[in-house]
Parts: sequence; C-alpha cells; structure tokens
Amino acid sequence: MTSKQREFMMLAIKLAEENVNSGKGSPFGSVIVRNNQIIAATANTVTATNDPTAHAEIAAIRIACEKLKTSNLEGCEIYASCEPCPMCLGAIYWAKIDKIYYAATKEDAAQSGFDDSFLYHAISTTPEQRAVKTEHIMHREALSAFRMWQEKCIKE
Repeated sequence: MTSKQREFMMLAIKLAEENVNSGKGSPFGSVIVRNNQIIAATANTVTATNDPTAHAEIAAIRIACEKLKTSNLEGCEIYASCEPCPMCLGAIYWAKIDKIYYAATKEDAAQSGFDDSFLYHAISTTPEQRAVKTEHIMHREALSAFRMWQEKCIKE
C-alpha cells in the first residue's frame, strides 16, 4: 500500500465516521481518484435524503461523472470504507472504474445491521424465484425502444 492509497482510504473511513457522528447517515464513505487526484469524496446519505440508492459509492460516482462530464470513469479508482454492496458493485462496473479498494468487509457490515446476503441470493435466482414478485409483460412492445436505439447508433 502506498502513502497515497492510505490517504485516500483514510478519507473514505473519516467520511464514514463523520457521517455517523453528525447523525446524517450510516457508516459508509467513498472516494474516487484519478491520477492520484481526488475527483469525488462523500458519505452515504440514504437516511438524510430518504433515498435508498444514495450509498456512498453511488453518490461518489454521480459527483465524479458530473465533474468530469462523462459516464465513463475509466482511469479512476474507488476507495470505499466498506466492501461495495451488489447495487454499488453494479454501478462501479457500469461506470467502468478500473479498481476498487475497500476496508471493512460485507461480513463486518452485516454484523452492524447492513446485511446484503438476501440481495446476493436474489441475484442468483430466476425472476420467478425472487421474494419480490416479478412478472414479464409486454416484451414485444418494449423492443421498439431498442430498435430505435440501434438505428440511431447506426446513423451516427
């Protein structure tokens, strides 16, 4: 671990601690870095904003994308005070972030009441087997938007 990596992870951890101390949210912080420069640094704001998607990693990705004016964060690394949950992991992959560093594990999070094991299970099952009832409807009609997208991409 380099001194810069330690610095970035300590910032993510401090953001998590400050979030708890302030009463604004839960113990998660995240920092996005490119070329050893901090692009975004924030904490989880789920309870403060009543937004279940406002995890620290998601918020940091949103800030970084806005700042860099792109949805592609190739060349960036993310430092998370805790191992990313399935939603955050998906967002990290979609954003094309090069590397993830994390401190606490998903097991540590579960011991503090942040247990995502049900999500890992749901992802590995078919839609019909999931706890949230799922029904596949209007498939053919929905394909028109994809056809439109493909045509638009071909023309550009």
